[in-house]
Order: sequence, then structure tokens, then C-alpha cells
Amino acid sequence: MKRIAAAALSALLMSGTAGAQEPIKIGFITTLTTPAASIGNDMVDAVKLAVEHSGGKIAGHPIEVVFEDDGLKPELGRQKAEKLVRQDGVDIVAGFIWSNVLMAARKSVLDSGKFLISTNAGPSELAGKLCSPNFFSLRGQNDMVPIALGKVMNERGVKKLYVMAPNYTAGKDMAAGVESSFGGEVAGRDFTKWGDDPQLDFSAEFAKVAASGADALFAFYPGRAAIFARQFEQSGLSKKVKLYSVYTMDQIALPKLQEAKIDAVLGSSSADYWSPDLATPANQRFVADFKAKYHRVPSNYAAAAYDLIPYVKAAVEQAGGDISATDAVRAALAKADYDSVRGRYKLARNHFPIDRYLSLEVAPDANGVWSLRSDGLEMKDLTDPYVEACRNEG
Repeated sequence: MKRIAAAALSALLMSGTAGAQEPIKIGFITTLTTPAASIGNDMVDAVKLAVEHSGGKIAGHPIEVVFEDDGLKPELGRQKAEKLVRQDGVDIVAGFIWSNVLMAARKSVLDSGKFLISTNAGPSELAGKLCSPNFFSLRGQNDMVPIALGKVMNERGVKKLYVMAPNYTAGKDMAAGVESSFGGEVAGRDFTKWGDDPQLDFSAEFAKVAASGADALFAFYPGRAAIFARQFEQSGLSKKVKLYSVYTMDQIALPKLQEAKIDAVLGSSSADYWSPDLATPANQRFVADFKAKYHRVPSNYAAAAYDLIPYVKAAVEQAGGDISATDAVRAALAKADYDSVRGRYKLARNHFPIDRYLSLEVAPDANGVWSLRSDGLEMKDLTDPYVEACRNEG
């Protein structure tokens, strides 16, 4: 049986018959409007594929997913979380691209006694003093990718680094993360204007990079990859410095960069817990079926969103099939005993992954499509720096 949710930006995924058991209901908040909808749509498509792969059921209960659009606005995200809990009666609220949206929504969900599962956002507060027994993350805390990338640069022999990021909380966090683990000299840093009227001309900053003598540039420009990369290429810096980035040259941006023939990004490096070429059985199935169904390579956002369904399915079934058995489900979620696309991993006390991170480079795949692929270097068993402030017992 399939039904369509009443909300204009919601979708209902169910299977079964009129006599089927009560559904397990998951509310999924992401961004489905604004230019960031490309990320949200990747996540939605991944969840739909995971439901299909699960057979549409958890312990005999139909899976019902209600998708909601946060519009990139924290207050709207909070309102959608309250709707999901109070009106839709979901068992779990999940999703979240943006940390500020997650922080705005968290209290409404956690105060209701529901489980809250982030598939992307990883604010330090929820990893530390505001951690909760009912909050779980499928991605590392925000600092972890730049921390891992700093370690990659150490292994690659980078001696002198220039840092560029937008002047807002996440930009400063990313810069702080990479600088905390990078062992060489930071030759300079620039935080450029962000917000409603962001700086889009980086020529002055690139001139400073060239003059600094840096052998590498770290950049974080989510949603501005094409603008940043085109100017990086035009500046001639690609012939002088190695580009390292996080959440910028990703699978969302790469198709547009390839179409625009911005070759300067080829060979640039990043880090993540996942890549499309990761050779786990779950990932090989996910990537192959995602490409066949949607005709594109999935992103890291999609990979974590896909994992949500097998993660919840395994936990509920390990808890005896009853989603209302909160203590048993919580204990099962904390074990993370399921076939993730990343392979098996553990959760720290704050319910963020203790993970290994891959060194990645932008390169053509076997079909000539620009993609992120592992270059063989791994940073193992990394735990975020906020876990000691978390008072969860397990």
C-alpha cells in the first residue's frame, strides 16, 4: 500500500496491506528549496533507495518516511520538527544538513522523548555538553573532516599552509579544525564575507596566497565551488600550490565543475569517512543502484542518508521489533551493529562515530566522470575533541 503525505513537501513511503502492522514513522528534515536543494534531493533519493533495499519494512512494520523542507532556515526547521512530532506522530526525526537548523530543532524532538538522528550536521554542542542519550549521528562531528585533512597534509609532507574560509561559524570551525592537526606553518589566513551578500571575488586573497610562499591552500566554500575553483584556475595558483578542501569539491559540485571544464580541481585533495569507490558490499550495492536509478554518482550526503534506514532497521529488530521499547532501541542504536556503506564502526559516548577517514583526490573514474576516490592513505580511529564534555553513560 502506498499513500502520499498531505504536506506539499512531504512524501510517504509505505508497503503492505490494509491488515499490516502499524508503520514505523520517520520524519526527515532537509533542504528542498533554495540552491541547497541539490544536497537535499540527493539525501531524499538515497533514503528512498534504502527503503526499497530494505523491502519497505522493519520487523514486519511498513516504513513510513515524511520529508520536510527546512528552507535553510533554523526557525522553519524547528517548526517542521514540531509538526513531525505533534501532528505526524513520528517515532524518529532525522536528516539535517545544517548545524544551526539541527540546533534549533533538537529541543522539540528530544523533549518529546523521540530519537533524533543526524545524517550530516555535527555541531560541537551536541558532541559535548548538550549530548543526549536519544541523539545519534551518522557522520563525524563538524571538526573531524578538517582534522583528518590536517593529518593527511602532515603525511603528504606539506610544510606551509594558507587557509581560506568564509567568515561565519562553520568557516571558522573548519579553519580551526585543520590548524589544530596540521603540524607545519600556517603562512596566513583569510575569512571572507559571507551571508546574504557574500564576497565572490577572491583575487586579492589569491594574490596573498601566491606571495606567502605556501605550498598548499586549504579552502572551505560550500555551495561556491564553481566560483572559487574558476578563480583559483585563472589565478595560476594551481601550478604553484596544492589545493586541499572540505565540503567544496564534492560529488554535488563535481558534475558542474567538469561541465565547465575547470581542470584546476583535478588532483585536489579532501578527506572523508566515505568515497564512491569504497569496496564494502553495502557501498558497492548502494553506489551501483543509485547510479542506475538516478543517473549520477551519489554524494557523501547521500551515503549517510542511505545508512539511516539499515541503521534503524537493525536497531529495532535487535530490540525485538518494538520501536516503543525506547531503552532497548537506544542500546541497539548505540552498538551501531549494521552493514553501513562505510563498513563497521563504533560510536563514542556522545553517540558520534569513532571513525577512520580516507585521503581522497578528485580524478576521473573508469567512465571519465570526475569523482572523489581514495588514494590509499587512511587516518584511523579518530574521535572528536568534545566527547570528554559529554555526560552520557554509554
